[in-house]
Amino acid sequence: MEFCFAAIGMRSMAALRSGAAVADGELVARFQRGDRRAFDEIVVRYQARIYSLCARWLNDAEAAEEQAQDVFVAAFRALGAFRNECSLSTWLFRIAVNHCRNARLYRMRRAYGRHELLDAPRDDDDGPVRQVADEDAPAADHGIHRREATHLVQAALAELDEDHRQILILRDVEDLAYEEIADILDLPRGTVKSRIHRARAELAQKLARRVRAADVL
Repeated sequence: MEFCFAAIGMRSMAALRSGAAVADGELVARFQRGDRRAFDEIVVRYQARIYSLCARWLNDAEAAEEQAQDVFVAAFRALGAFRNECSLSTWLFRIAVNHCRNARLYRMRRAYGRHELLDAPRDDDDGPVRQVADEDAPAADHGIHRREATHLVQAALAELDEDHRQILILRDVEDLAYEEIADILDLPRGTVKSRIHRARAELAQKLARRVRAADVL
């Protein structure tokens, strides 16, 4: 099974814009009663966030699209057994995290991207952090400096331990609450907070080294 995000969007977005959007729980209930169109609305509601998570996790637009498709295929197959033990968004993110983790391990085993250059051209400018303002840069160069900063952070993020990478993506990129991250990763809330603290410290160290290196290039 393959979902065409664009086609689903055209069928369902009109209903959402008209104010017909319903709660996640009602969409799940409709799907479980046999209304497959309810799943189209779930895809419309969450496809951007799921793709964003996959793109930042895998740092590859094509692979991210493939994984996002797989996430919704897995969700479609499992939604009939969903029993509201957690929110639908948490459940979908949990599926996405598992898929991305497995995909990244698969790619690492085959050394995908191992020799990618720091200044290699990219297909997208969508970065894993909030944008950095540079008040001293000329207006015409602002976008260039912003992309360079984003690329430095992407490269540093890719070097982090997998546990640290995933928790920073969920917290600082996707802006999820501690409680939701704890549910997604099946960790105590205190562990989530301490891991985020350690991950930020590690990222700061790697960024500092990369910035110093960039200054002398």
